[in-house]
Amino acid sequence: MSRQETSQETTSQEKTSQEKTSQDKVAPQSGLATSLTSSEATAILDGLAEPSALRLLPESALQAVADAVRTEMIDAVSVTGGHLGSGLGVVELTVALHHVFDTPDDRIVWDVGHQAYPHKILTGRRDRIRTLRQPGGLSGFTKRSESVYDPFGAAHSSTSISAALGMAVARDLDEASARAQGAPAPKRRNMVAVIGDGSMSAGMAYEAMNNAGALHSRLIVILNDNDMSIAPPVGAMSAYFARLASGGTYQSLRETAKQLGKLLPKGLYQRAAAAEEYARSLVVGSGTMFEEMGFHYVGPVDGHNLDHLLPVLKNVRDSEQGPILLHVVTQKGKGYAPAEASADRYHGVVRFDVLSGVQAKAKPNAPAYTRVFGESLIKAADADDRVVAITAAMPGGTGIDLFGKAHPERTFDVGIAEQHAVTFAGGLATEGYKPFVAIYSTFLQRAYDQVVHDVALQNLPVRFCMDRAGLVGADGATHAGAFDLAYLCCLPNMTVMAASDEAELVHMVATAHAHDTGPIALRYPRGEGVGVDLPERGVALPIGKGRMVRAPEGARVALLSLGTRLSEALKAADALEAEGIAVSVADARFAKPLDAALILDLAGRHEVLVTLEEGSVGGFGAMVLHLLAERGALDAGRVRVRTLTLPDSYQDHNTPDAMYAEAGLDAAGILNTVKAALPEQKARGAKLVSVVRK
Repeated sequence: MSRQETSQETTSQEKTSQEKTSQDKVAPQSGLATSLTSSEATAILDGLAEPSALRLLPESALQAVADAVRTEMIDAVSVTGGHLGSGLGVVELTVALHHVFDTPDDRIVWDVGHQAYPHKILTGRRDRIRTLRQPGGLSGFTKRSESVYDPFGAAHSSTSISAALGMAVARDLDEASARAQGAPAPKRRNMVAVIGDGSMSAGMAYEAMNNAGALHSRLIVILNDNDMSIAPPVGAMSAYFARLASGGTYQSLRETAKQLGKLLPKGLYQRAAAAEEYARSLVVGSGTMFEEMGFHYVGPVDGHNLDHLLPVLKNVRDSEQGPILLHVVTQKGKGYAPAEASADRYHGVVRFDVLSGVQAKAKPNAPAYTRVFGESLIKAADADDRVVAITAAMPGGTGIDLFGKAHPERTFDVGIAEQHAVTFAGGLATEGYKPFVAIYSTFLQRAYDQVVHDVALQNLPVRFCMDRAGLVGADGATHAGAFDLAYLCCLPNMTVMAASDEAELVHMVATAHAHDTGPIALRYPRGEGVGVDLPERGVALPIGKGRMVRAPEGARVALLSLGTRLSEALKAADALEAEGIAVSVADARFAKPLDAALILDLAGRHEVLVTLEEGSVGGFGAMVLHLLAERGALDAGRVRVRTLTLPDSYQDHNTPDAMYAEAGLDAAGILNTVKAALPEQKARGAKLVSVVRK
């Protein structure tokens, strides 16, 4: 799609022209429910560089804006890949929010951020939308450093209500401080949290709602219901009652009735309150749970009908009541037929053809680690009916979808509830079952307390399977599995493994299956393996034992790798040997317990020892240094130790290869580290002589 790269202020004449253009739509094509040509979409959006311009438009023009945003978004994501379906589902809601609320002074906090692409298009980032998730380009999530319209960074779910409540309380404190000082009241600001029904499965959302209800702070929560459909909309009548329930007249009358009702005898008052709640639920939806938590519930409202959505949002905006929950029903993938028809509504896509919707998926050269894990776990379960699998709303991303087809009765998707998943697994383990908890490394962070107290402290044999270990590319820092080695290796009773290739992953699944004496974790990266032959069945590895991969005579350098950096270590070894420097290469396999004999031998026989890991500072390398120091292996100064880790910073999104190169964890980086550490042989000889003389 051709488009202008610069935006200009729209004159009233241009607006009139745009409104005319918006009424002159072409026939539906390319799977779009309402399709615009690229020139029409460009004409509409060029005048909307900031939301302030959107607020000047009449409501009658907003559907055309929504259609243009949808067209722009589909075209952009077809080039960049990303989270398509979620954004398509909230196009009308996004347009309505920026039209009704005075952003950025009013804060809109998007939960997770998968649905934020339309928001980015409307908030001054349209000229960069085709850099989405690309090196140096826009983040795939909201990011505070990227725009003033992103008041809170996201990417993990169920945080928006807590963050928005914090902002609301800060606003209330500012207002109280101004009153106490006799200063003019600050500008009235609204705090809006937009959260999906999937994110409402996480306990943190309810913790925040419970607190919000108790504080009675003026907070707006918009429940974007795009799948579970807590209560379906019922057309015009539903919209009418939602408008009525959100309006000031209804709210004031209801509050007055409550106060008067309290003067009635207790039994009569309780019956009256129950009758009122029942009657209200009949006409405005099933909001009883939210009402009991202290929220004024409004909805459900059709999130794709601006005529219904706009007046309700205005009422909610102008309300002086405490927390309000607006239930908006949307369709994930709305307006793009291939997305609407897919099972996951095109949640996450690679580049695709707009006309057909066909994604440009490259043929893999080797099976993906995720698939290898899933198939290996199936074999374990085939042989042992005590094996169960648990995932937290990511069956496809973790390989548990494969397991679920083979053993549905032993598959448990607990929703976005990692804390529950871990303790749930602990309960299963106490009863003799063998739970495998498959969670992305970055998401397991959310259940750390449960890992410590509910599993490790009790020495329960729970198997933690951490997909997306290391760097993940386009999702950037928010999804990087950088910290699991550091936060697991410090725990007593914990065993931690990392596969160097897909064949070793098969054996590590078997190892975890056989390990019944305590918790055990295995980590593996996103993407395809290195292409080695897979064993038919895994064999349990001896706990805490690594392996020598290459051990030439007279080697001066030892590379000790944990995880899939082994292939890069071998490349670096080849390059060094081409320069006449012999290199030993070892695969640690275990970060805890360490293979002390192997490590001490490497330190004793080589001039330079380099550890490699796809994790942060404080992980495997730190464990090795601790061992060497504890055993006195560094006292004589005969070996130079270097630890290669991910940098002590959050790396921006890029390709995984580029990110590892930046971290110095590719073959070139390893080579440079070795050369910088390797002493000249003459200098080393002199040093050794002086040591002997002492």
